[in-house]
Order: sequence, then structure tokens, then C-alpha cells
Amino acid sequence: MKIGELAQVAQCTVETVRYYEKAGLLPEPARTPGNFRMYGPEHVERLRFIRNCRALDMSQEEIHTLLDLADQLADGCGAINAVFDQHIAHVNERIRELTHLKQQLGALRERCVSEQAVDACGILQGLASMETEAKVERHTHLG
Repeated sequence: MKIGELAQVAQCTVETVRYYEKAGLLPEPARTPGNFRMYGPEHVERLRFIRNCRALDMSQEEIHTLLDLADQLADGCGAINAVFDQHIAHVNERIRELTHLKQQLGALRERCVSEQAVDACGILQGLASMETEAKVERHTHLG
């Protein structure tokens, strides 16, 4: 199948297919004598795998690692479990950060419980006066 057909079958865009090829996640396809890319079922399977990993918020590095591990058929899945354990730890840290953010937003929202003039808005006053922590490093692994 051609690139447009692959994209349609995998429910993504042609640009996504090209991006994953360029990133080395999707293997280069064979080419016709007219230099058209020709994809097979293995490309559909690989593209779905990549898209499912992205739906789980996995980084390209994690996906590369999983794909490399998947190619080591003789090895056990311990290394795959380790990749997932690390990803779960990243997700847990991000949840902690988002919970803290939600608390901050909720506290600001509580400062303005009724309609009033903008210059008396508790949210705006809170934003202007709140002490911000030093630049908090986000603990996302996605960069």
C-alpha cells in the first residue's frame, strides 16, 4: 500500500507516517521503480504499536527502547517491565505535580466567590501577590 493508504488504515496522517520514519521508529519501506513508498502489514502493525504507546504518553525514547526489546525474541520481558515501571513512576510524579497545581488554582478561585468589580477581584489580587516558588522543574520525561 502507498503512504496515504497506510495513514488511513492506521488512522493517522501522512505527516505522522513520515515523522515516525524520520525518527527511526518506523522502518523505511520498499520503493517501487517509480520511487513510491510501498508499505506492508508489518508497517501497519508497527505504526499502531507506536500510536498506542503515544496514547499512553510514552516518549520516543521509551518507544524506541520497547521496539528494540520487541526485536529480541529470545530475551525475557523483564526489561520491558522496567520500561513500564519507569513510565508509571513518571506518570505518578506528573499526577503529583498536577494535583499541586489544582490546589493552587482552587485556592485562587476561592478568593473570588461573587461577582464584583475587576479591581476587587480576589483572583487577580492573588495572582499579583502570590509568592511563586523558584522555577519548578517539571518531572516529565517528554522534554
